Amino acid sequence: MSTTREHPDVAPPQADRARVPDHPSVTPPRAPWTLVMAREIRVRLTDKTFVLGTVLTVVLLLGAMVVPALLGGGGTEYRVAVTDATGAALVERAAPAVSGAPSMSGQEEVTVLTEPVADRSAAEDAVVEGDADVALVGADGAWEVLSDGEPPLRLTSALADTVRAEALAANAEQAGTSMAELTAGTVLTTVDVGSQDGAMAEGMLFVVGLGFAMVFYIAALMFGMQIASSVVEEKQSRIVEILAAAIPVRHLLLGKVLGNTLMAVGQMALIVAAALVGLTFTDLDVALPGMAEALGWYLPFFLLGFLALACVWAAAGALASRTEDLQSTTMPLTMVLVVAIFGAINLDGVWREVASFVPVLSTLLMPMRILEGDVSWWEPALALALVAGFCALTILLGSRLYRRALLHTSGSLTWRRALRMGE
Repeated sequence: MSTTREHPDVAPPQADRARVPDHPSVTPPRAPWTLVMAREIRVRLTDKTFVLGTVLTVVLLLGAMVVPALLGGGGTEYRVAVTDATGAALVERAAPAVSGAPSMSGQEEVTVLTEPVADRSAAEDAVVEGDADVALVGADGAWEVLSDGEPPLRLTSALADTVRAEALAANAEQAGTSMAELTAGTVLTTVDVGSQDGAMAEGMLFVVGLGFAMVFYIAALMFGMQIASSVVEEKQSRIVEILAAAIPVRHLLLGKVLGNTLMAVGQMALIVAAALVGLTFTDLDVALPGMAEALGWYLPFFLLGFLALACVWAAAGALASRTEDLQSTTMPLTMVLVVAIFGAINLDGVWREVASFVPVLSTLLMPMRILEGDVSWWEPALALALVAGFCALTILLGSRLYRRALLHTSGSLTWRRALRMGE
């Protein structure tokens, strides 16, 4: 008979393990690429040059739109000296035509006021002394506009049209007919069959389209150079050897690309938002409804277009062993971007339509064509699919070059030599 006794204070190991629950706060470790991405974002947000450059760009953009609107908010005021009630009536009838005349800055608020004077001599004195811009003197059939120097064209044109219309009405009445019968068939109406109600003017279309293209060009060039510089700095300081030993190279590349892509998209969104806010202070705010569709397509084109180049920029940085070599390895990409933007701007006709389906060029041209309203729904969809396919190819190519050249420290590599190297 066994008399074995267990110590009352010592629990069996199996029972002890059974009573210990899993710790609820234990979480799986983060993927390495997320750490790299967070580091890239943190570095950009703490970079004074980047932050101040972005703030300065937004301030200058808003200032260029808001300040002229505020300074010109008072409109224009014309004072016309008249010697009698007939002249005052002519000025009042001409005032709506003056207010509705287009100006260089858009539809400007214009006010026309009359300044009663005693006679022609007083009218001349008012014009010379600056109390009136012009004077309308005379009588039916003999009206004159007095000015000191060149008179305002829009004011004199409206006064001349009003005097002519009044004279024609009086002559028609004396001839026993009406003004409508006398002027029947004399009205020439201009109709722009290429535009629709609410559509932007051709000049505005070009400016907005050029703005889209420049935002992509600047973001691709600036953030691309930052990616390449970050890679070559880590390579030159040998930090990359430690990183490559700790995490897979593909995670290092993925984190850099995604971190800079998020920052590029965020900066682009901030600049575009500032531009849209600035437009509300100008007479060009009528173009905002027509920009909604183009902006909706521009974002995915921008995102995929940037991703298509980001991995190649990282590869360009890996090809260099020193910062001094970076200019030669990034020159091909810089030239491609320069040729793309200036080529896209100067293309016209069928070549422009064809180029709007070519990756990278489509990011510049397709939003412009959408603004113009001459595309079917399938055209931007097809162009976006082609950009996505091109993006996949450049990611594969860029990651392969990046892996091959990252740990090569004995001088810079050429693109051709890197392609021929083994993994």
